[in-house]
Amino acid sequence: MAKLMLKFKEAVVKEILLDKEVMSIGRKAENDIVIDNQAVSSRHAQITKEGDSIFIEDTNSLNGTYVNGQKIFKSELFNGDVVLIGVHTMEVISDKIRDTDTKSFAVRGRSMDETMVIAPDDQKKILASADKEKPDALGGFIVIEGTTDKKDYLLKERVTTIGKEDNAAIHLKGFFAPKIAALVNRRKEGYFITPASGKSLKVNGQDVNHRYDLKDGDIVETAGLKLQFYIKE
Repeated sequence: MAKLMLKFKEAVVKEILLDKEVMSIGRKAENDIVIDNQAVSSRHAQITKEGDSIFIEDTNSLNGTYVNGQKIFKSELFNGDVVLIGVHTMEVISDKIRDTDTKSFAVRGRSMDETMVIAPDDQKKILASADKEKPDALGGFIVIEGTTDKKDYLLKERVTTIGKEDNAAIHLKGFFAPKIAALVNRRKEGYFITPASGKSLKVNGQDVNHRYDLKDGDIVETAGLKLQFYIKE
C-alpha cells in the first residue's frame, strides 16, 4: 500500500498510509492528514485514488501545493515524489514508478495550461506566513531525569523535536532511543506537545496520545526523560 512520509526539516514526523479513496489534508482537526501550521489552509489539498493511480489536488489553498518544486492544481503521484505543503514535505512511497521517457506527467498550474516552478520569493512568503504566528512569550524545559546534552532548553523554534535524530533540538542518547519521541510546537497562543506515532508520552503522570497544550510547571515524560515545562518571564 502506498504511503507518505510527513517531514519537517528532514525529520520524519509521521508515516501515513493511503488507505482511503479520498483523504483531505489541512490545518483543521477534521482532516484525514492534519498539518498544524499557519502556512497550511484549513482544507489545503486532497489525495484521491483513481484505479491504480494516486492524485493530489490543491483545494484553493492560500499558499498553494507543490510537487517536485512545481505549483500544481492536480497531479498524479509516483514513488519518490516530494509534495510541499506550507513548510512541511511529504515523500511518496509507492510501487508506481514515473516513466521518465514521457512528458505527459507535467504538473499543471492553476490555469491548467502553464507549468509554474516555485520561485525563491514564493518560498520566503510561505515561511514568512508561518513565522507571523510566533508568540512573544518563551517557554522551555528543565531536565529532571535522564541524559541529554544540556539541563535547560529554551524552546525558541516553531517546532522542537525530541529524539535521536541528528537535528533533534533535545537530543536523546542510547541505542534504543527513538528517532522522534515527541514534537513541541510554538504558537501565538502558547506551546503544545504531541507524541510521535506509537511513542509513549505522559504529562503530569497521565498518558497522552494526542496534542496537549503545555502549562507552566507541567511534568513531561518521554523516552526515559522527565522534563518540567516553564514559561520564561
